[in-house]
Amino acid sequence: MDYKDTLLLPTTQFPMRGNLPQNEQQRFKKWYSEPKVYDKIKEKRAKTSVTFNIHDGPPYANGHLHIGHALNKILKDIITKTHYFFGENVRYLPGWDCHGLPIEQQVEVSLGEKKKDVSKVEIRELCRKHAQKFIEIQKDEFKSMGIIGDWGNPYLTLKFKFEARIYKSLCDIAKKGLLIQRSKPVFWSWAAKSALAEAEVEYKDKEDYSVFVAFDLGKEANEKIGAKNAKAVIWTTTPWTLVANQAISLNPNEEYVLTSDNLIFAKKLLENAKNEGITNGEVAKVFASKELENLYAINPLNARKSTFILGEHVLMDGGSGLVHTAPGHGEDDYQVSLKYGIEVIMPVDEEGRYDNTLKIKGLLPENICDEFIGLHIFKANERILELLGDHLLKQSNFTHSYPFCWRTHKPVIYRATKQWFIAMDEPKLDGKTLREVALNELNNVKFYPQAGKNRITSMIENRPDWCISRQRDWGVPIAFFIDKTTLEPIFDDDILNHVYDIFEKEGADAWWSKEISELLPKNSNYNPSNLEKVTDILDVWFDSGSTWNAVLTTDDYDAGSYKADMYLEGSDQHRGWFQSSLLVSCAINGHAPYKNILTHGFTVDEKGQKMSKSVGNVVAPDDVAKQYGIEILRLWVGMSDYSSDLKISDNILKQISEQYRKVRNTIRFLLANVCDLDDIYTNFTELDKWILTRAKVVFDETYSCFKNYEYSKGFNALLNFLSSDLSGIYLDICKDRLYCDKVDSDRRRSAQSTMAIITRSLLPLIAPVLTYTVDEVMDYAPDIIKNGANDAFDLVYKPLEYEFNSDIGSGLEARAKFFEIIDSLKKQKIISSTLELCMQTTSSELLSLDLEEIMDWFMVSEMKTYDNSEGLAEFVVDNYKFKLLKSNLHKCPRCWKYQAKEEGELCHRCEKVMKNA
Repeated sequence: MDYKDTLLLPTTQFPMRGNLPQNEQQRFKKWYSEPKVYDKIKEKRAKTSVTFNIHDGPPYANGHLHIGHALNKILKDIITKTHYFFGENVRYLPGWDCHGLPIEQQVEVSLGEKKKDVSKVEIRELCRKHAQKFIEIQKDEFKSMGIIGDWGNPYLTLKFKFEARIYKSLCDIAKKGLLIQRSKPVFWSWAAKSALAEAEVEYKDKEDYSVFVAFDLGKEANEKIGAKNAKAVIWTTTPWTLVANQAISLNPNEEYVLTSDNLIFAKKLLENAKNEGITNGEVAKVFASKELENLYAINPLNARKSTFILGEHVLMDGGSGLVHTAPGHGEDDYQVSLKYGIEVIMPVDEEGRYDNTLKIKGLLPENICDEFIGLHIFKANERILELLGDHLLKQSNFTHSYPFCWRTHKPVIYRATKQWFIAMDEPKLDGKTLREVALNELNNVKFYPQAGKNRITSMIENRPDWCISRQRDWGVPIAFFIDKTTLEPIFDDDILNHVYDIFEKEGADAWWSKEISELLPKNSNYNPSNLEKVTDILDVWFDSGSTWNAVLTTDDYDAGSYKADMYLEGSDQHRGWFQSSLLVSCAINGHAPYKNILTHGFTVDEKGQKMSKSVGNVVAPDDVAKQYGIEILRLWVGMSDYSSDLKISDNILKQISEQYRKVRNTIRFLLANVCDLDDIYTNFTELDKWILTRAKVVFDETYSCFKNYEYSKGFNALLNFLSSDLSGIYLDICKDRLYCDKVDSDRRRSAQSTMAIITRSLLPLIAPVLTYTVDEVMDYAPDIIKNGANDAFDLVYKPLEYEFNSDIGSGLEARAKFFEIIDSLKKQKIISSTLELCMQTTSSELLSLDLEEIMDWFMVSEMKTYDNSEGLAEFVVDNYKFKLLKSNLHKCPRCWKYQAKEEGELCHRCEKVMKNA
């Protein structure tokens, strides 16, 4: 007789294969249709007092999404859902940065020659349309990743009310006295024709000149050190700045030497000069740097005086110890020149070309000025060196780290221009500086990982004043009026509020489309003809740095409260968005805008190399979705240590897919085997007690890890449990009682109840990461699993309540050794199944338990006390002996255990089941 039909085999419609690429998008569309899942999750937790919100760091509305975007948004989604499935009331409002240079450049490229005939307002409208186009593209791409949020009302920095709110933030800072305007060298992108903030600069290797140039000493300087025709030897890597030289800086604490060949060096760097082949002279005189202070040398390019000044910035780690100083071209040069009242000369225009200042200031001989005016500075180096003649003592090339514009990827320069700054060191905040307030607030923020605090602290400690002005068209204007008489900005409340009201209704374009008289409030005391507009726009980092003020402190969005519970971005945002948000919030409110900061690394290939189209190692999220499914991408995020760079490749995704397959199949087995369970039975066996206790330990650990955003650690523990303890031991053992016991046997119902209890906790525990899968599971789950829930979003994680002191767990080591021996016996073809065996042991602890349980634990057919009979194999664990023998009983044709008394007969258990069938 074929007994297969008498077995209680598992039954479920939950498919073994997920077919994720084919099925995911249908479910995602359902989430975003009516009723929207996001609305449901807000409603489900509406009465919950514990809240959580992530304030979204805005992606830039330009271009399609890359794998870094996917990592960022999926991690935000996982964390938001973690708080939701753990019972909290959550908010997630996505947003976009919409202003800035890349969009403007795209519009300029599309306009081509027509640009010169297009007004600022028309340029801005084209930029607005470009941004809106990519907002919709990126929104659809994010939604296709299953990201849940308020997609119906995202925040956009180009909205009229938003632009007005950004402007209000600027006004609030101005009224605090922290906004200053001054001419100062700043990072300047000649390619973008705009000033840059420190956060917009990246460093790359660049080859430059290394030149030593001799400046003849003036008469007074020669006399002071008792020399004739001495020369000060300066060192520079930017020959093009020599035309703007105003001074030579010496270290105030160092001694200098005059050599026998009439050259001046720092004493400590004379040997360096000899090694460079600049001099063979010996020391003729040693003198203090102060001897030359306020005297002068002669610039060989233009015969202008170059004043000797003293500065701590002059180092003794290379060069000559005499620093060429052009205050318009360097921060140190500017600061030290400021002390001496030295004029800032700037002969370079916004495109990086020499301008008419060369003639006006006599920076080059008149007969060659025309050759240089209009010439790009980087193309002038060779001609400058040629003009130096014999004064050029040595030239060579070297490669060093140099600042580049991270938008145009072109090298930047220092260029003195009139810019707007937020002052870091003005004591305007209740007697404290912005730097002091920001640093203090960082102590109230929790960082994941903790090292992030040191990073941003160091940056705040060392950052200069924040240059917030840009000389472009597409952005929020620095909408202030300048009094033509006093040249001072006007921060009159009535005017500022009136402009704010106009922006709120008409957008910031009004600053350009309206006359000054239209921008002033009625009955204003100011004469429009005596005013002029500031035409600069705000650094886009100011836009994003003030998003908290538009999103979290107004009624325009349902995004949670200020302070945000979390800001979450890549580690590069310590110098970017985290910092700009901190400074704006501290300047206005005296507080950081966030309670927690979490940072993730960058995506790299499996060798740890940066992704590049030219190298061919780019992994596109759309390609992953089509080949593997978004759920695999989500599991990759969940299983990766985001605190460092995250490796991704086809091989890695295949490994993640295999992990997913194991999880899915485990869940499928659990569903299939509780299909006929109608209630939870708590008369647990030893085996059930053991797995419930193990599950509680692991689930508690995983829960703790997830609460602390340690997903990789949590998933390692969870997946190991699912694979080893649950699937590898418990479920494998339980097959016999599930399939072969009578339908309502205590052992079967106990095992089923155990599986149901574990599944109920497992699903909401993994739902933050595998949301799609858990939602799919709920379509097929029996009522005992659903427990009143209809879909994944009805679930809430509750820790397992069951914990026992199960003795059977003490047999883990014995079980492991047992199966090592079984592998050998099978290879030798001595046995084909463990069920052929009888086990003997001296362990009174195991023998005191239910023998059926112990037999199932080892998956043998008999369990006896150890005797002196000869066996197939023996092993020892904790001084207890174990012996394996062939069973003397016969194989039951129904359950295959060797417990039948006669060949072909049923065992006692199966015989009883069949009689009652």
